[in-house]
Amino acid sequence: MTELQFIGMVFESFIIIIAVILLTLVYLKYTQKKHRLTLTLFFIFLNYTLAILFSWLSKVLVLYSGIEYIYNNTLPDPQTLESWILFRITDFRISFVFLALAIFFSYILKVNVFEKGYNKLLRIIIFVYTIFILMYTILIYQRGNTLLDVFAFLFIFVFMAAIYIPFFVRAFQAYKSTENETFKNAFLSLALMSIAFILIPLNFFVDRVLILLGGPGFSVFYFLAWIFGILGMLGAYFGYIRPKSTA
Repeated sequence: MTELQFIGMVFESFIIIIAVILLTLVYLKYTQKKHRLTLTLFFIFLNYTLAILFSWLSKVLVLYSGIEYIYNNTLPDPQTLESWILFRITDFRISFVFLALAIFFSYILKVNVFEKGYNKLLRIIIFVYTIFILMYTILIYQRGNTLLDVFAFLFIFVFMAAIYIPFFVRAFQAYKSTENETFKNAFLSLALMSIAFILIPLNFFVDRVLILLGGPGFSVFYFLAWIFGILGMLGAYFGYIRPKSTA
């Protein structure tokens, strides 16, 4: 298991480097043009990057912190504030927080790109569901209970699908209907971004189900999750942000 943690840590180190480079490029594009949608995408990318960072930190803590109760499940939880925070980092719960926030900002992006304004009822539903996920992620936790983690991934996936499937449909429709080549590429990149981001929690969900069925974790689905995250960010940057910001 330690070897798998190390492989995951090295893999995520490369993912973080790529994500930080993209995040920096997006911010620089925003400072040039002050485009509001670019800023929204920056916050989306920022939260995905923080999610990856805390996933990486969880492995660093397990491998190098020397805190025995983190990696030795036979030791009791000391029931301190430190252990409360550390368990939520090592069991991916802090990463969930940032995934949920990234999805929430994606909803804002969708409204600003494709809608004339917010649907009041839908806005309330999205806000309440975001709060629900944040509360579940932080509070509904039991050490070693993989089933609770599976539900957390499932709730995130449902949220992703509810936001990004309509996002994909609207982006693809816009891609098909416009004749301007720059805008066609921009809408296509947003459509591909939405599909890539949906696949993040789906792959994590499958990985957790495999753990629940007795697997060691860190299956191919674990690594695919962050690969799709980076692909989504790359597509949005080169297809939408870069052309839009330099137009």
